[in-house]
Amino acid sequence: MARVKAAIIGSGNIGTDLMIKMVKYPQNMELAAVVGIDPDSEGLAMARARGVATTHEGIEGLRRLPDYADIGIVFDATSAYAHKAHDAALRADGKQVVDLTPAAIGPFTVPTVNMEAHLDQPNVNMVTCGGQATIPMVAAVAQVATVRYAEIVASVSSRSAGPGTRANIDEFTRTTARAIEVVGGAETGKAIIILNPAEPPMIMRDTVFTLSEGADEAAIRASVAAMVERVQQYVPGYRLKQDVQFERYGDNNRLHIPGRGDFTGIKTSIFLEVEGAGDYLPSYSGHLDIMTAAAKATGELLAARIMARRSAA
Repeated sequence: MARVKAAIIGSGNIGTDLMIKMVKYPQNMELAAVVGIDPDSEGLAMARARGVATTHEGIEGLRRLPDYADIGIVFDATSAYAHKAHDAALRADGKQVVDLTPAAIGPFTVPTVNMEAHLDQPNVNMVTCGGQATIPMVAAVAQVATVRYAEIVASVSSRSAGPGTRANIDEFTRTTARAIEVVGGAETGKAIIILNPAEPPMIMRDTVFTLSEGADEAAIRASVAAMVERVQQYVPGYRLKQDVQFERYGDNNRLHIPGRGDFTGIKTSIFLEVEGAGDYLPSYSGHLDIMTAAAKATGELLAARIMARRSAA
């Protein structure tokens, strides 16, 4: 059966890396178009060199392309502000949208955690780079315990943080914190991002803290290890930086949380490293690589659904 045609809006770092991944590892999608607004952008030039149709006239240029009617999935790698207009137009045209911006119009989606629940949604949101890296760990703890609080700290290379990342930092913290609760299963979530100016640039590092009740350390450790293996299926450079750490709080050493009272249970500290595949971006840009890899994995699940419907018809 013919692969599902797809398009990418955005020819910057994220859109270009996603483009290369889709051309290099096509699976069940065929990249039909890449859309930008700068006719001289490197991303559009690289797409043309790979035989992919391009337009520098934004979404209206996409809608005028001959193959537009056959495109089933559109990836948006622009900005939260631009995505609102893109979503309205694409939804009206019956396209399924994979949103790589923090706009959060559609449901938060992390492939290893909840993608199966959103296969019929017209728009799915990939949360944020920090969310894609850390929410699977929060969810792993939540699968075996009650997570009262989860906090994540995403540290990324300042050199790899382009204008889009910097302009969306406020959206990053709000969106990620909310997704920690909605997808990760924590009662309360908090997110912090750090732009690390170190030279040479450091690989993405993430720290996940959870306060949980109702499970022992062995169960948490096993659940975390299993989730790491699942994420590695589409992000091979995703790994634990060191063993999972635990602190236990009980009647004799309660942990007081301002505004939340005393906590008794287990504090879990998970330390991650995300190395990029180097398809377009340097390997230290793991925060961007995990977004594009997760978006591609999500698109493949959506494409499989579309193909199943075609077969049934």
